[in-house]
Parts: sequence; C-alpha cells; structure tokens
Amino acid sequence: MNANDLPGTGHQSISTDEAAAGGTGEPEGRRPLIGKGDVTVPVTVQTRTSLSPRQVFDVIVPIDLSLVFTGWGPFPGVRGATNQSGAWDAAGQTRNPDLSDGSTALERLTEYSAPHSFAYELSEFTGVLRHLVAGVRGEWTFTPDGPGTLIRWTYEFKPLAGRRLLLDRIVAPLWRRYMSDAVRKSAVEAERRHA
Repeated sequence: MNANDLPGTGHQSISTDEAAAGGTGEPEGRRPLIGKGDVTVPVTVQTRTSLSPRQVFDVIVPIDLSLVFTGWGPFPGVRGATNQSGAWDAAGQTRNPDLSDGSTALERLTEYSAPHSFAYELSEFTGVLRHLVAGVRGEWTFTPDGPGTLIRWTYEFKPLAGRRLLLDRIVAPLWRRYMSDAVRKSAVEAERRHA
C-alpha cells in the first residue's frame, strides 16, 4: 500500500499539487493532457442536493451515461460506453463513450478520490470536436453543503491552435447549458435512487 491508496478501498487518490506536478495516480510515464502552461477554456456548473457526498458520489461516478447526457441543441447525447476496462473506480481505467451522432472518444479516468471527486480526460474524438480540441479534462467534486452536497462539474477544453476564441465565445456558452442539464439530471437520479 502506498501513500496514495485509500485505506480499505484499493483506490488511489492524488492531491491537486501532485496533479499540477504531473502526477495522475496512473502508472509513471503517462503525462496529463493539460499541463501547467496550457491555455484552456474552462466551463463550470453546479447544483445542490440534500444527499450526502458519499450517496451522490456512489451514484454519479458509475452512472449510465445515457440517463444524463441526452443531448441538447447542437450536442449529441451519449448512448452508452464500450470497451470499459474496469468498474470505473480507479485511475487509469478507460472506456469509449458512444454518442448519438455516431461519433466516439477515448475517456480515461485520471483521478478517483471517493467520496470527494473524480476526474477524467477525453481525447481521440471522431466527431466535430476533433476539429476544435486536442482533448478535454473533466472533474466532478462533491462538497459537504449544510445537510447536503454541492455538486460541481468543470469541463476544461484544450483548444487546437487558432480555436480558442471560437471555443470561448461560441462553444463554451452553449456547452454550459448542456452541462447544466446533465448535472441537474445526475442529482435527480441520485435522489431517485435514495428515495
């Protein structure tokens, strides 16, 4: 057991400082998609629930993506995921989200710190995003908030050269609406399962 193992879980956790230094909780040699000097376009949304962080985390991390990513405006829904390499409970596991427009991506879980947060990277887009971004880093956090939990989701686009302004001015505002819908549906699903 090393210092990053969460006792009794077999899961790894890393700190923000470790992530900034290049650590991901994954095998050595793997560099994060987004580094300290990269210019990104972040989008953050949040919602609240009366459930505890543990209750919310345990539902949202392994959630069926098709329940919450149903599509909005120009953005496709997620039909599911294929090629999942584990239970989605440890850094380094991968899967391929299958989108309703027929495109896919590679998703890699980069951090897993139950019941506080998890993070992932998306790359190898086959749809429209391949023309706009080198990849994306997503992070969900579950923070105690009075008797419940504040759920916060940040999606950080790493733009291709010459695409930052387009992402910042057009894609990000629309994406925020898509994310707001998904984070709300995630909280509702967690509440439904704990009713």
